[in-house]
Amino acid sequence: MQPLNKRPESLVDMPMHYCPGCGHGIIHRLVAEAMDELNIRTRTIGVAPVGCAVFADSYFNCDMIQGPHGRGPAEATGIKRAKPDTIVFSYQGDGDLASIGMAEIVHAAIRSENITVIFVNNAIYGMTGGQMAPTTLIGQKATTCVEGRTAKQAGYPIKMCELLATVEGARYLERTSVHTAPGVLKTKAAIKKAFQNQIDCKGFSMVEVLSMCPTNWGTRLDNPSEATTYVNDSMMKVFPLGVYKQEA
Repeated sequence: MQPLNKRPESLVDMPMHYCPGCGHGIIHRLVAEAMDELNIRTRTIGVAPVGCAVFADSYFNCDMIQGPHGRGPAEATGIKRAKPDTIVFSYQGDGDLASIGMAEIVHAAIRSENITVIFVNNAIYGMTGGQMAPTTLIGQKATTCVEGRTAKQAGYPIKMCELLATVEGARYLERTSVHTAPGVLKTKAAIKKAFQNQIDCKGFSMVEVLSMCPTNWGTRLDNPSEATTYVNDSMMKVFPLGVYKQEA
C-alpha cells in the first residue's frame, strides 16, 4: 500500500519538545514541506531564534545557525550576502522579532534583503514563562500584567505586517494562522511563496503566523479548542489575516 503522507525529508525524525497544542510543530512541518516541494533543502540555511523554537536547529534537516536574541535578520543578511546562491530563512517568535529584534527586522526590510522570515505570533513570551510580549493583546493577562495589558501602561500591540507594509523595501507580507485546517493550508502556500520570492530574487518576504500557546494563555490542555477559539475570537480581531503587501 502506498502511503498518502509521510514525514518531510526536511524534518529530522525525532520528537519535538513543544507543549501540547503549540503551533510551532505545525509550522515547522509546513516550512519543511515547502523546502521539499521547491527542492531547496540542500542549499538552505536556517537561522534559529532564542525562544520556544530555540532547538529548531535540531529539527530541520538543513544547515542551521543560531545567534543572539533578535538578531536573526542580521545573521540571515550576512549569510545571504556571503553566499548569495543559498536560500536563507529566519524563524522567529514575537518577542524575538518584535521586541529586541525590532531594529534588525525593520532595517532588513528597508534594505530589501533577499531573505525569507517566518514570524510566529502567539502574543506572549513562551519560553521564559509567559511574560507580556510586544504583541500581547489589550486585556490579555500575562505574568508581568496579571490584571491584563493596558494601553496606558504598556501601549498597544505591535502589528508587524501593517508596520512593515509602510517600508518601501518590503516585497511580500502576509499574515496567516494555523488554528484551523484551511488556515494551515493557506500558511503553507504563503511560506512556499515567500521561499519562491527569494529564489526569484524579489527581495524581502515575511510570513506572520498566528499560533496557539495553551500553556501560557492558561487554556485547558485537555481541550485544545479553547486555544483555537482564542485565536479566532480575540487574536484575529487585532491581527486580521491577509496579504499586506505583494509586489510583482
